[in-house]
Amino acid sequence: MDELFARATQGVDLDAPGAFWHVYLNLLAMVPWASLFWWNLGFVAVGALLGWWRGRLAEGIAWAFVLGPVGWAVFLLRRRRPGPPPLPR
Repeated sequence: MDELFARATQGVDLDAPGAFWHVYLNLLAMVPWASLFWWNLGFVAVGALLGWWRGRLAEGIAWAFVLGPVGWAVFLLRRRRPGPPPLPR
C-alpha cells in the first residue's frame, strides 16, 4: 500500500489546493486501459453470441456491456419473454 501511495503522490504537493485531482489523475494513469478495453470487447462478443442464440441480440449485448461475465449469467437466468398470443382463426 505504501508503494501505491508513493506512486500516486509522486510529484504532488499534498498541501496544494488541487492535490486531490493530481493524485486522482496519477491513479488513473496506472490503470491498464488497453487491456480493459479488449477484455470488455471480448465480453460483449460472447454476450452477442448468447443473445443471438436466445433470439435477443440487443439484450445480450447490453447485459454483457454493463456487467461483463456476470451479465452473461443474468441474461441466461432470465426467463424468456412469452411470445404474442396466437391469432384466432
